[in-house]
Amino acid sequence: MKILMVLTSHDELGNTGRKTGFWLEEFAAPYYVFKDAGAEITLASPNGGQPPLDPKSAEKDFQTPATGRFNNDPAAQAALAQTVALKTVAADDYDAIFYPGGHGPLWDLAEDKDSIALIEATYRKGKPVATVCHAPGVLRHVRAADGTPLVQGKGVTGFTNSEEAAVGLTEVVPFLVEDELRKIGGNYSKGADWQPYIIVDGKLVTGQNPASSEPAARALLKLL
Repeated sequence: MKILMVLTSHDELGNTGRKTGFWLEEFAAPYYVFKDAGAEITLASPNGGQPPLDPKSAEKDFQTPATGRFNNDPAAQAALAQTVALKTVAADDYDAIFYPGGHGPLWDLAEDKDSIALIEATYRKGKPVATVCHAPGVLRHVRAADGTPLVQGKGVTGFTNSEEAAVGLTEVVPFLVEDELRKIGGNYSKGADWQPYIIVDGKLVTGQNPASSEPAARALLKLL
């Protein structure tokens, strides 16, 4: 069982002068769900190498058992430091793909042609695709085989407008995940802010927020 995890390479939070990147819990929790299930995990990012960590996600308030495990796991840290360049990966080589969130993906992965092509190819081969929190935004330009938006008519979720407002970044992000998924025809629904909520529609898994990352990973495994 081979799973590809795709992380952002983007570290600038708009023009705020602050840093962003991927959210630690949304990487760590799924990573260990997959690892403990015996999966062979490959990590990729647009630029390759060490993806930027959202510094906020390393703060004490956002630590979980999974982040603690990662912080004491030199092998996982070494793997993360050596992500392969996204342009070098092929859908044929993996059984599923998983996109952790953080704000970074809204800037790079949502527009990245290699990422878009990878998701399209993976989905058309009948393989599962999972995205969590802000990462459902990477689906905005992804098309189904008939040229319509991949999410059109499908049940989806992702970071809510109210969650974005709560973190004070509504005016900073390039687009709001909830609004975008609705705009491209997704059948968007959500749970309470900050509570685990996932949607599985066929081979597409989406999770609402950091708390949804482990359930989304378990749902992906179930599809495999």
